[in-house]
Amino acid sequence: MSSPSPERVPVVVIGAGPAGLAVGTILRAASVDCVVLETESRAFIEQRPRAGVLEEWAVRALDRRGLAHHLLERAERHTACEFRFGGAGYRFAYGELTGRHHYVYPQPLLVTDLVREYADVRAGDARFGVRDVEIDGLATPGPTVSYTDPTGERRLLRCDFVVGADGARGVSRAAIPPGHARVARHDYGIGWLALLAQAPPSSDCVLFGVHPDGFAGHMARSPAVTRYYLQCPPGDDPDNWPSERVWEALRTRLAAAGAPALTEGELIEKRVLDMHDYVVEPMAYGRLFLAGDAAHLIAPIAAKGMNLALHDAFLLGDALVAYLLRGDGRGLDAYSDACLRRVWDYQEFSQWLSEVYHGSASGDPFRAGTSFARLRRLFTSPTAAAAFAEQYLGSAEHY
Repeated sequence: MSSPSPERVPVVVIGAGPAGLAVGTILRAASVDCVVLETESRAFIEQRPRAGVLEEWAVRALDRRGLAHHLLERAERHTACEFRFGGAGYRFAYGELTGRHHYVYPQPLLVTDLVREYADVRAGDARFGVRDVEIDGLATPGPTVSYTDPTGERRLLRCDFVVGADGARGVSRAAIPPGHARVARHDYGIGWLALLAQAPPSSDCVLFGVHPDGFAGHMARSPAVTRYYLQCPPGDDPDNWPSERVWEALRTRLAAAGAPALTEGELIEKRVLDMHDYVVEPMAYGRLFLAGDAAHLIAPIAAKGMNLALHDAFLLGDALVAYLLRGDGRGLDAYSDACLRRVWDYQEFSQWLSEVYHGSASGDPFRAGTSFARLRRLFTSPTAAAAFAEQYLGSAEHY
């Protein structure tokens, strides 16, 4: 069979999630051509359930790039969270403490906004439903990316750079030869039952239930849909959790004197997440630059994943533009180290918060005691409260 005729493009982006699409829109805004390849359909990525918490610095950065119009119109602002333990609720008003807030905006909506901006507004080249993606020549100045298009025809792209934003199981990370990157991994040894309920939120803020039976979480997704989490054994079967058991556990673990009853509804999603993290170091090899979950995974314990993906994208998009338009390679040279500083900071906070959430259910009296000590300190020490708020809201450095 004859080899496909190559196309030439400066950048190939593999993966149409928040990181890949944000890089693509930054390149198109600077009139740099690129191709975004995605194995799923456009309709699928615009509906795929994912995280929904954005830090204020990330939204400001999106807004400066003209990417937050719909977000700012529709997203909910959150200025407080509430910890529930020992049968009582303790509200942490970080907005009053810092003047900053979070936005709740489900990832499918952000992806919809970004793909519309990239493909429809800025005429970016997005190719959906591709398969059998292969990357070659990363150690050369002219790498190639080949793939099979939806018609079954093989295609070949020659480029200057490849952006690997295709997640944990994508081809990008696997294209790094052995010995050229280290993958550091941490397993928490717990699972979370992730639930979507067709029910209005039961509180005006995020709820964290710290209970001897296990952690429970409540997060608004929209006026009609609420995200819940329940700690469970890793690898648990969602079928072990019929609706009656789910709502009983949520009522128990989120109980607080004087709090209104949870608004219950149909469970429209139910899946088990095994809590683990990983970090790839460095986040680059030759002409390949990793971004988002291809480079690092952070468990949803601290709701940092989408924010880290956007941080990668902003740094990488700007660095690629600087190199391709002005020959300035400083941003690309510094990219991995700059990203990893924030990645490790967020990973450390996630581990700290995990002990708060899960220590009381560990069966270890020592861990339970230290978990509650951390919670008490949060509500009795202004210094501890300020430190928690800074990490919970995310660093605005560079943005």
